[in-house]
Amino acid sequence: MSKGAEQSQTTPPPLRPGGAHHLRGPVVKPKNFKGTLKRLWQYFGNERKMLALIFFFIILDAVLMLLAPFLIGKAVDAMSLNHGKVDFHFLEIMVIVLTCAYVADATLTFLQGWLMAGVAQRVVKRLRDALFKKLQKLPVSFFDARAHGELMSRLSNDVDNVSNTISQSTTQLMSGLIVIIGSLIMMVILSPVLTIASLITVPLVYVLTRTIAKRTSVLFKNQQVQLGKLNGHIEETVSGIEVVKAFNHEEKVIEEFEVVNTRLRDVGLKAQIWSGFLMPIMNVINNLGFAIVAVIGGILAVKSLITVGAIASFITYSRQFVRPLNDLANIFNILQSGVAGAERVFEVMDEQEEAKDQPDAVPLEKPKGHVVFENVSFGYRPDVLILKDVSFEAEVGSSTALVGPTGAGKTTIVNLLTRFYDVTEGRILLDGRDIREYTRDSLRRCFGFVLQDTYLFSGTIKENIKYGKPDATDEDVEQAARMANADVFIKRLPNQYETVLSENGGNLSQGQRQLLAIARVILAKPALLILDEATSSIDTRTELHIQEALLKLMAERTSFIIAHRLNTIRDADTIMVIDSGHIIEQGKHDQLMDAQGRYYQMFFNQFKNVESALE
Repeated sequence: MSKGAEQSQTTPPPLRPGGAHHLRGPVVKPKNFKGTLKRLWQYFGNERKMLALIFFFIILDAVLMLLAPFLIGKAVDAMSLNHGKVDFHFLEIMVIVLTCAYVADATLTFLQGWLMAGVAQRVVKRLRDALFKKLQKLPVSFFDARAHGELMSRLSNDVDNVSNTISQSTTQLMSGLIVIIGSLIMMVILSPVLTIASLITVPLVYVLTRTIAKRTSVLFKNQQVQLGKLNGHIEETVSGIEVVKAFNHEEKVIEEFEVVNTRLRDVGLKAQIWSGFLMPIMNVINNLGFAIVAVIGGILAVKSLITVGAIASFITYSRQFVRPLNDLANIFNILQSGVAGAERVFEVMDEQEEAKDQPDAVPLEKPKGHVVFENVSFGYRPDVLILKDVSFEAEVGSSTALVGPTGAGKTTIVNLLTRFYDVTEGRILLDGRDIREYTRDSLRRCFGFVLQDTYLFSGTIKENIKYGKPDATDEDVEQAARMANADVFIKRLPNQYETVLSENGGNLSQGQRQLLAIARVILAKPALLILDEATSSIDTRTELHIQEALLKLMAERTSFIIAHRLNTIRDADTIMVIDSGHIIEQGKHDQLMDAQGRYYQMFFNQFKNVESALE
């Protein structure tokens, strides 16, 4: 039923937390950073109290990190000779206090991570639940206009991106800012002169990080492009391996793979080399800064303007100041990427939901199946009509076949009847009442579908057959399978009806999947049937049995049959030929053949093609 697909957007891999040397690629920036953060905050709910506790732990941990260097300096001063003596008592106290501080720091760090992980998972669970519920409320037109892989990416990759950002980057960002500010304050308190000396290297760090990040951003982006091409080539080759072997193209696809793989290797090598430059050069700059501090500190110590312990404390503070400063840019990028992921989730959340039932809508009870189209016009786009002033009537228990070229409007009629879309003009009556006056759930419950593209869910064969009637007994399931001629192959399986199917029944043939879909509809016993090339993937012998079962099922129900093989609808009560949105012919098979119009031409051409194929 898809009427187009929006090109899937490439989602970058989430950036890893840590130092700037973990550059991973281009950062996707949110369009409305503050607005998205504010909206994401609403999903925290009762977690805000927990966040306050975590923030308290972060402040306490930062205080300990800032206290430790000061204590180290005091311990060093205690070991300085004072008239040939060392203050062992004071030194012992400092060692004990330092040990307690480091143990407390490790404990607080563990608690932060543990509590924040719980907060992140609970928040993301709410977000994922809300997004999945939203998807169930969106109209079919929303899914028709978008690539399903792109929607799955929002539900998985983007939500996981938000989770990583909340659990890791948030605490690192808060802790890093506190440590940077606190370390700078302590450095100024200890020695304004040494503070100025140590800040000389900060512009070098900024320039280096910006230069390398700019270069690696392009390289990593190109790496993702090449990786996408490589994955696409692998998927295409594996999916079409039978065709590759049939045409002896093994060597060709190997050569093509080698070309793409070589490009990926070259750009990946450059990206890793450039990103690898960062930390060694950063260490050189940092060590240069420490050397400057040591030289100037030594001069000040000789002049008795500062103690050796203060210099030791200052160097430690300087390390604490530079390390999170190096990480902040990367952490902020991760935060931006996470917010961008949340923004993509909220874009889906803001989509227009399927129109609600009318206030006076009533449930459809005991439907008979009398269908009337009155001057119905419809277009998936307002400026392009697919159906134009279509009118027809389907009596209770009748079978109506829809034939015509691709894009004529056959599937559109079914989409309108089931209210996957609403008519642009005119109205559709079911049992004498406009279908918009029924509740949508009760309306769709009276339809049974057997589509050309059969979909089965992961689970047992029995569960798939019972999908439309969960309360059915095992006897009912087996009876429906026998009517659909599916019982024969099911009984040959090791676990029979308890056989577990892989995704979309991948461990069954297309014909077997279609038999199960037919059995599912037979069991549900709907008032109206919609058959879209229901036997297209079944061999001729099996098709005869299926046609017989379907005829029994259709005898008491109004049926709409979309068919391209005209020999399968010869017994239909009414055959409607649709072209360019109009019903150009309708009647029984014999009547249309006698008229020698469009249906006659279609049937003759199809029969002629079959004869040519047999010859």
